[in-house]
Amino acid sequence: MKKIAAILSLTLAFLLMGNAVSAQDNQRKGGKDWRDRMKAEKIAFLTDAMDLTSAEAERFWPVYNKCEAEKKAAWTKVMKAYKDLQDAMDGGKVSKEDFSTLLEKYFKAWDENRGIDEKYSHEYLKILSAEKVARLYIGEENFRKQQIHRLNK
Repeated sequence: MKKIAAILSLTLAFLLMGNAVSAQDNQRKGGKDWRDRMKAEKIAFLTDAMDLTSAEAERFWPVYNKCEAEKKAAWTKVMKAYKDLQDAMDGGKVSKEDFSTLLEKYFKAWDENRGIDEKYSHEYLKILSAEKVARLYIGEENFRKQQIHRLNK
């Protein structure tokens, strides 16, 4: 009986260690679990901040998710343009015209990024009142501050 208990204990210990290692590995890789948890927290936070009804939420979240996807793609463009500009500076063998082109790409990417919120605010206003749309933007900033505060602890 003691042998069986020992075997079960060891098996359980190995399983738990495997889960812990897997979770740590997932975090090191920028794990999906972390992103999923953050997304769920943000949805709950914003739903509460905006005081959405279930009917509003049903119409709002697909539009919001589309906006977030566009923001992510736009931010990727900004960071690529930034990296290209930085690589050109570090390489030192770029003409003034090439720098001008790289700067134009960088600013164009920033402009596209900035225009997304304005574009989607019009979509949100078709679904929600202006007050709830304002609560969205205030809520996003408050959520961001909350997450920074968490990181600082």
